[in-house]
Amino acid sequence: MITIHNYFDKVSDIQFSTLPEALQKGNEFVTKATSNGTNWNSYQNSEAIKKTIDLYLERLNEHLKNKPAHKTNTPKQQHKVVKPVIEKKAKHIPQTDEAMLVERIPEEIRFIKRFVNLNGKIKLKEDILRFVNSLQKAIVEKKIRKASPYAEQIKFIQSRLIDTYNDMKGKIKIELKQETYDALKKITGEEKVLPSINFIKRYIGMNGKLAMKEKAKQLLNQINKAYTKGKITDSDPYIIEIHELKKNLKTFIATASQKTLEIEQATLNGFEGVLGCACNQLNGLQEKPAIMNSMDFAKMEFDTIGLQGKWLNLIGDPSSNFTAMVFGKPKMGKSYLCIDFAGYLARNHGKVLYVAREEGLDYTLQMKLNDKNVKHPNLFVASVLPENLSAYDFIFLDSVNKLGLTPEDLNRLKSLNTTKSFIFIFQSTKAGAFRGANTFQHDVDVVIEVPEKGKAVQMGRFNQGGEMEIF
Repeated sequence: MITIHNYFDKVSDIQFSTLPEALQKGNEFVTKATSNGTNWNSYQNSEAIKKTIDLYLERLNEHLKNKPAHKTNTPKQQHKVVKPVIEKKAKHIPQTDEAMLVERIPEEIRFIKRFVNLNGKIKLKEDILRFVNSLQKAIVEKKIRKASPYAEQIKFIQSRLIDTYNDMKGKIKIELKQETYDALKKITGEEKVLPSINFIKRYIGMNGKLAMKEKAKQLLNQINKAYTKGKITDSDPYIIEIHELKKNLKTFIATASQKTLEIEQATLNGFEGVLGCACNQLNGLQEKPAIMNSMDFAKMEFDTIGLQGKWLNLIGDPSSNFTAMVFGKPKMGKSYLCIDFAGYLARNHGKVLYVAREEGLDYTLQMKLNDKNVKHPNLFVASVLPENLSAYDFIFLDSVNKLGLTPEDLNRLKSLNTTKSFIFIFQSTKAGAFRGANTFQHDVDVVIEVPEKGKAVQMGRFNQGGEMEIF
């Protein structure tokens, strides 16, 4: 029996590449959420992450105990002969009209379905090239592996697409042999996504977007109808999540002042682990391919914060999810610098949380807020680091040492809040170096030192050598 207490010892001998994709994704999620088993705080503190890992362990134990209901034999290597490859694979397809309900359709079946859907369609040369590129990207990123039971079909599709692209001129009508079409079509019907999963994905897709009230009403009505018709039952593995999202949808619809639907980041990460989706991408964030042509890369546009004035001169203009560290000896001005920066960000770029663990919510902090005149409705202060950071765009931690955070803790914070910017403030040694492991400095984009009273120097990636007078 594999549990959280023996997980990494027990799975050391398991070859996950041979297991179903959902279990592979589950293992990757546990590794990421626990920093490779070194810290289980996320599991203990986040109900969404705990539920995700518990469900994954239940399914892993069940799989290892019972093993799959049928084995899919790997076809022998063929030499570019289309018919034997397809016909041989077809013999191993279970003869059933009922599809297996899963959280996510494997990447291979997605591409097979996309290929089947080309049949009878007229396509341009660039359409075929896009298909080839996306397929090769999935292979390079190991979303499709050599051990896949559909490896032969993927090789056939890739070869057929490349040959078609090389032979065609402008446009072409794609026509598959009937036996090829039938065999591949059969594969695409082997697995079907759970209805609850489709509803959850639509729900996540509304997160943080404006003008979603009507879509929220439609989604709620469709979920209720699916439940009434028995398409979703109390035995559904995600029935608890369905009830929770229904409650959130009702609140969102009934609250006139709530303009956007908000989902906690921990909940999004929980779904990412089991669904095998990068849930932030459902909100419009597009993942860049692992390999890009330099001409295409040079044309890409990246979102930056848009810093102005003295902050642009000091830091440059980083992306909207940058990380920075600030360090210096006591009484040199690093807290003044950071509070001033927090006020600027609050006035111009979003909501800011300043965690003042170093001095707490006391008179000293109040004086600094008043001296710099940085108080603003978008600036919030706290003496402890809250678990839920979804309401903020920028988070200041003053100081990392007082909060007792390790490099692994900071990496986990960033992985759970990928759209946020973090400014980490450090105590320094008597010699003036920051107090902590060198890993801290390597993991951030911007490094700001206050080497002498009232002066800041920036040594990061965006504007190395930038300087600023603090006061």
